Amino acid sequence: MSLATRNGTGPVDAPVSPPKVVRQRRVRPGLLGLAVLLIALGGLGSAFAVTSVRATGSYLAVARPVQVGGEISAADLVTVQVAGGQGLRPVPSGRLDEVIGKRAAVALVPGTLLTLGQVTDDPLLGPGQQQIALGLKTAQVPARELHPGDKVLLVSTPDDNATEGAAAGTRFTAVVIDTDNPANDDRVLYLALAVRDVPAVVALAAQERIAVVLTEAA
Repeated sequence: MSLATRNGTGPVDAPVSPPKVVRQRRVRPGLLGLAVLLIALGGLGSAFAVTSVRATGSYLAVARPVQVGGEISAADLVTVQVAGGQGLRPVPSGRLDEVIGKRAAVALVPGTLLTLGQVTDDPLLGPGQQQIALGLKTAQVPARELHPGDKVLLVSTPDDNATEGAAAGTRFTAVVIDTDNPANDDRVLYLALAVRDVPAVVALAAQERIAVVLTEAA
C-alpha cells in the first residue's frame, strides 16, 4: 500500500498490519452435558414442588396419648395441613366421624399422623373370653400403671387354711382391659380371661390367693 506524504513528495510504501483473527472458544462436550443435566434437574425440582403444593391436604394427627385399646375421642385428635402426605396414607380430616369411637390398635403418640391401620373396631375381649374384676392393694399391682392391652400372669398363692381350691403355683394368662383407682388403697383390674379359667380365678380372688405378674406391656 502507498501513502502520500504531507510535503507533497511521492507515495511511500508502508507496512500493512495483518488482520486480527478472533479465536472461537471450544465448548467442551462434558460441560455442555452438565449444563443440560442441571437444567433438567431444575425442571424436575420445580415439578416436584408444584406437585407437593397441589398435594397439600387436611389430615388427622394425634393430639394426646391414647393407650392400646383406648377409645378414641375428638379431643384425642387435631387437624393439620400436610404437603405431600398422600404417600403416608393418613386419615383425611373429613373422615373424623369414622374414627371417633374406635379403639387404638397401637399406642398413639402425640404429633404423629393417624392412619387407619392404627385404629380397630375389635374389642379387647376376644372370643372365648370373659371379663372379671380383680381387686388388689396398690402394693400387689406389678407396675405403677397398667394399660389396656398389657398381658399379665395370675399365679395362685399357697392356701394357709388348707381349703380346697387350685394348687399353689397354678398360672392363668389374662389381658388388661381397663383399670380403676378408688379413693382408698384398692386398685381394680378389669381382665379378659379364658372362660375355662374364670371359676378358678374367681375362687382364688375370694380367698385373696392371687398374685399378678406383668409379662408384656402393650
